[in-house]
Amino acid sequence: MSNHQIKRGVSLYSYQEEFFLQKMSLEDCIAAVAKTGATGIEILGEQSIWGFPKLTDAFVDQWFGWMDKYGVTPVCHDFMLDYTMTKGKYYSDDEALQSIIRDLKFAKRLGFKIMRAIVNITPELMEKAAPYAEEYDIKIGIEVHSPWHINSAWMARHWEVMEKTGSKYLGFVPDMGAFTKRLARVQTDRMIREGADPKIVEFVCEQHEKGIMAEYIIAQVSQMSKRRIDIAVAELTRHNTYYNPIALLQHIPRIFHIHAKFYEMLDDGTEYSIPYEDIIQILIKGGYNGYLSSEYEGNRHIQDVYEVDSVEQVRRQQEMFKRLLGEEVAPNKKSIVVQA
Repeated sequence: MSNHQIKRGVSLYSYQEEFFLQKMSLEDCIAAVAKTGATGIEILGEQSIWGFPKLTDAFVDQWFGWMDKYGVTPVCHDFMLDYTMTKGKYYSDDEALQSIIRDLKFAKRLGFKIMRAIVNITPELMEKAAPYAEEYDIKIGIEVHSPWHINSAWMARHWEVMEKTGSKYLGFVPDMGAFTKRLARVQTDRMIREGADPKIVEFVCEQHEKGIMAEYIIAQVSQMSKRRIDIAVAELTRHNTYYNPIALLQHIPRIFHIHAKFYEMLDDGTEYSIPYEDIIQILIKGGYNGYLSSEYEGNRHIQDVYEVDSVEQVRRQQEMFKRLLGEEVAPNKKSIVVQA
């Protein structure tokens, strides 16, 4: 018997390659989630729903029909905030607030209880949104996305607003990409295919694993090469950071949902870059009781040479979660190598 209340979900963003190419429909994506045994559905409304933010009665009925048919539940709607919808004009806070309210109404109608706020939304705007989150009974979590981490100055300002308002509807949605211990192999390999020097790639990966500061790595590589592609490899360390996941512990009461980012699930059932074995033990220790939502982003790095199989990659991560969460693990029925 498991000693936790962590649940498993999938962001349909994971299937973006097949969805964009119309190899999978929205229902196909939902069915694929259910087949893994995960029960939580996460969407980016403007990506997943044709006609967003408008919803017809027929679509809403169909949506809940799919939830019942596949035994899944709406968990999180990831909303964006386009500050420049009108050319030459930047949204005021009041205009941005109206956009958030629009998304709250959208999420409410589809049964979502959590919304992920994109990382650049200001603490002041989150404070203004809090009463509306309470009105619609939907929690809003600011995404903690690399290069920020949960104790960074930007997130500290958000935490101050949470404390100031006392609202239980404001919190965090950490993205596990903030714990990238090894640079994604699928990403660095693609950069080699695009002309990066393999020796510089090896140097950058080694320095990142040692915890060397990104700015130092970039400075060193800029002395080794003046080619833009080589500098770009070094700059990966600026945007793919590693922060000790133990930092999550003190914030567990404010963590509503988790983006379980991953780039490459290996044949041995582990993720190449992100130490989920450590992360999940920390979440269990802290009493986290929300969803771990698979978010596959390796697709964009292999599409030039491989047939993307997002369904298989998500399945592998979900099998890893079953193992780490103490659930029964099904035998591996399929093995696809995506790495030469």
